[in-house]
Amino acid sequence: MYKIKREDLPALFQKIAADQELYLPVRTADQTNFGVWREEAEVDLDTLKTVKSPKDVFFPQSETLYTCYREGKKLSVEPETLKEQDFVVFGMKACDIKGVEVLDRVFLSDPIDTFYAARRDHGTIVALACHEPEETCFCKVFGVDAAHPAADVAAWMVEDTLYWKPETEKGQKLTENLADLLEKAEDAGSETAVAEEEEKIRSIIEELPYSHLSLEGWNGDVLMERFESPLWEELYKPCLACGTCTFVCPTCQCYDIKDYDTGHGVQRYRCWDSCMYSDFTMMAHGNNRTSQKERFRQRFMHKLVYFPANNDGMYSCVGCGRCVEKCPASLNIVKVIKAFQEKEGAKA
Repeated sequence: MYKIKREDLPALFQKIAADQELYLPVRTADQTNFGVWREEAEVDLDTLKTVKSPKDVFFPQSETLYTCYREGKKLSVEPETLKEQDFVVFGMKACDIKGVEVLDRVFLSDPIDTFYAARRDHGTIVALACHEPEETCFCKVFGVDAAHPAADVAAWMVEDTLYWKPETEKGQKLTENLADLLEKAEDAGSETAVAEEEEKIRSIIEELPYSHLSLEGWNGDVLMERFESPLWEELYKPCLACGTCTFVCPTCQCYDIKDYDTGHGVQRYRCWDSCMYSDFTMMAHGNNRTSQKERFRQRFMHKLVYFPANNDGMYSCVGCGRCVEKCPASLNIVKVIKAFQEKEGAKA
């Protein structure tokens, strides 16, 4: 394990950014999101959760796939170059890292998404443990350990010191490149500081209101029972179909593909989409989900039933709590889980 003083972190960031891109939480217009580090950037490592997850480092909100050109009767297609430069994502929380694992199941399964795979190959993740989890967090429900995130490097901020532990080959390589700035932390005091920080984080999580949500009833052969439940009719009505939940979610992977005439060629690009929109999956004959109830149900059935059924029990939710915080109608996955839990409790 290694350590570095908080006041020396700008030098660490500068060293990383000297030969690769560095993404980390940056505060702009009173909001914190992951962005490219620059010396003038207002780095914000104290905000627990960025507004959006950092998934767009690996799965951008919009990206060009290829460009078509026409010269007379001749057409040519120029594919977009895959990511070639190494980069570091600094400060990801355990829930967002788990979200990347969910995306891996989607984009690295056959057929592999080469754009995503290139970014994963070139990216190194430095995780930062959650110093003080908030009331909207429920990562423990989905097996996420906010006290010791699984990444290339695990880090803990304890008072004015950042403790740094490489955990993969990528993490070890990054650590070696920063050897002149990182001090070895072989003393018992450093081990104790990290252990106490982990214990404190886990004790906070135990006291949070949603940490003990039960997923009982979402496992096994429950597809039709859940799909046909009359509860959806009650739950969906406040939904505004704004799509906020899908855009702040670390695991939502739906996208659309569009063409744009630049005047010098036609670019084909993909961009995030939302299953909450009425034109999502629109085909020549129309939409296969014609009501907001069906679209609302699709979102939560996918996260809690369809995805785990096809991915060895892995849920497509990581308990980050962003949908709890951001939904203007106070609809979220916690409310859905609790509604079914209360209904089944009443039956019993």
